[in-house]
Amino acid sequence: MPHTTQLYQHVPETRWPIVYSPRYNITFMGLEKLHPFDAGKWGKVISFLKEEKLLSDGMLVEAREASDEDLLVVHTRRYLNELKFLFERVEGISRATIVDLDAHQGNGHERDFMGDKRVYIMDVYNRHIYPGDRFAKQAIRRKVELEWGTEDDEYLDKVERNLQKALQEHLPDVVVYNAGTDILEGDRLGGLSISPQGIVKRDELVFRVVRGRQVPILMVTSGGYQKRTARIIADSILNLYSVGLIGSESPSLSAQNSDTPLLPPEVP
Repeated sequence: MPHTTQLYQHVPETRWPIVYSPRYNITFMGLEKLHPFDAGKWGKVISFLKEEKLLSDGMLVEAREASDEDLLVVHTRRYLNELKFLFERVEGISRATIVDLDAHQGNGHERDFMGDKRVYIMDVYNRHIYPGDRFAKQAIRRKVELEWGTEDDEYLDKVERNLQKALQEHLPDVVVYNAGTDILEGDRLGGLSISPQGIVKRDELVFRVVRGRQVPILMVTSGGYQKRTARIIADSILNLYSVGLIGSESPSLSAQNSDTPLLPPEVP
């Protein structure tokens, strides 16, 4: 008997399909400030969007804590540590594409979906940095390895060409887009040289290509080890709205930890 979950929910038109909780922002007696990752950037993104009058209180989807029944949708009772997404347990999705544009190789999901032909993985990353997981690379269907200091023009060209080919090879029911901002110039861990404008263009490019094929897209953020990344993420969301790639007729797919809107209502 398939397990059910309350984490996937209908998003009313009066709300943006942004699942957010202040608990996403990590604090530990100030020690979080010693780490280069901005553990409070999600709250800053929301604050920036409110300042721009794109959001107001009551327009977000409140995050729900996962119950055992929710966890059993993706985990087994044996321990819940086998991170296998069981498509047969989630209605409506039988083929998925992961577009991983974080600066680091996404070896976690690559190991999770090793050998699963229903999941197509495209990964664009700096080949010289962590993790360098050779085994996990076997799961990548479209691998784009970058050199130190790759800049906007080369990067955007490679992303667009390979994304078009990826969707030609495997047309999915949903695209999960990992929109890491550690590609930003000056990020010592990412080692690439993409400008803030380049990141905004990248996100627009991905949405334009995927939406052009009538495929729902779920955008999540990940790496980004500079304080200014929160502003860039907010600027990208504003741009997607202004160019009409997210709007009242956009397909909506809401999931926990998504911090990108796909169906904005009118702001009062």
